[in-house]
Amino acid sequence: MTAKDGLSDYLAGGIYYAILLEAFLIALSPPLATAALLLGVIFWLARLVVDKECRRFRRLPYDVPAALFALLGAVSIFVSPDRGFSFYNYYNLVGVYLLTYLLIGQNVQASQDIRKIVYALGLSCVLVLLYGFYQFAFGIDTSTMKWVDGDAFPELKKRVFSTWENPNILAGYLDVAMCFAFAFFVKMRDQRRRIALGAALVLLAACLAMTYARMAFLVIALIFILYGMFRDGRVLLAVGVVAGALFLFDPALLDRVTSVFTRVDTSSEMRLALWESTLAMIGDHPFFGIGWGAYWMVYPEYDFYLQGADVLIVHAHNMYLNYAAEIGVVGAVSFLWFFFGTMGLAFFSKVHDSEGFRQGLMLAISLAFFSIALNGLTDDVLFNIPSSMLLWLLAALAAVTEFAGNEEDEAIVMDELAARKRQKLRELRQRAKKGGESPKNSGEESEN
Repeated sequence: MTAKDGLSDYLAGGIYYAILLEAFLIALSPPLATAALLLGVIFWLARLVVDKECRRFRRLPYDVPAALFALLGAVSIFVSPDRGFSFYNYYNLVGVYLLTYLLIGQNVQASQDIRKIVYALGLSCVLVLLYGFYQFAFGIDTSTMKWVDGDAFPELKKRVFSTWENPNILAGYLDVAMCFAFAFFVKMRDQRRRIALGAALVLLAACLAMTYARMAFLVIALIFILYGMFRDGRVLLAVGVVAGALFLFDPALLDRVTSVFTRVDTSSEMRLALWESTLAMIGDHPFFGIGWGAYWMVYPEYDFYLQGADVLIVHAHNMYLNYAAEIGVVGAVSFLWFFFGTMGLAFFSKVHDSEGFRQGLMLAISLAFFSIALNGLTDDVLFNIPSSMLLWLLAALAAVTEFAGNEEDEAIVMDELAARKRQKLRELRQRAKKGGESPKNSGEESEN
């Protein structure tokens, strides 16, 4: 091994550990996660300089819509009321998203590396969960914060948010975590791991209940119900038992969830008003939008609900409408192409291994994206930076897992072809011995 090869291997190790660190820190400290990402990018650029063999880039399944999304987001900056702010916001956010996607997509290949990234995500989730329980037991009174309508829910005094900004964002994250725990539970074959995953599901559900986030609770219930209806009916029984236990233990949770169908509070009224205003924005700016990150600047021109109240509205509380408003309809379609394409890639993937890990991972990613898609109907869940970083990280994991699966499948096929060739050779030799002849094809004289 030359000195250049040794340096290349050292840099590859640095890239991988930076990715692990980013995965671990996304839910705990977004600034530190970004720092880890930038460190990994520095190692990657250095490796590209040192090792020419690393300059061959892999084509990921949904590079085109990702590039279109980034391009149209950049174009929208030119129509923003404040180009300086939009440019600053764009290169900080889209830069982080694309670098996360590319760093993992171009540098992670081995199945064991993918597995360790999932372990890093799981370890950070444990810490988020523990802090959530701590907040519920010893936390602050959140009744004065603007997370709940005090008139509609006077008994609701405590909502946990753990390391995330508010309970609704934490709830969206917990939905993703529950999708992962559930998918590995149904796909993994080791009984002890399944027991641990089942316990994790119950704890995650309990923490989700502590957020009192109505939509997130209904979303994860719907996902499990649909899976139970089409794949395994036993899931329906489990959903009924867990939900019933939570409602019995905390009647306020039952009132909170059923309020979606029985009453209209200020939160619901405001969302409907925001959506109407956002549709008007899209109608006036269909091609390039109002500008990346410019919603809070443009909304006052379309406000008919708040009427100048001292409230800053930063997004549309709907993921689909927000993208269409800020970067135009085509830009939104590009993102949705990337988003739902990745979800379909994961859901219909044929990758497999003997433990069920990769099957579980791809099911987990597809269900997690489905939960984001449903939660996005009533909130812009990707407005939160770590939520978006996690989305692009999971998209990259889906792509590299599909590649790893295809490579292994190809190896399996080659092994099967080699086995068939050896079997045919043995049959020819047996016939030759019986007939006193030798195989005519000299290429068949070697079993290799």
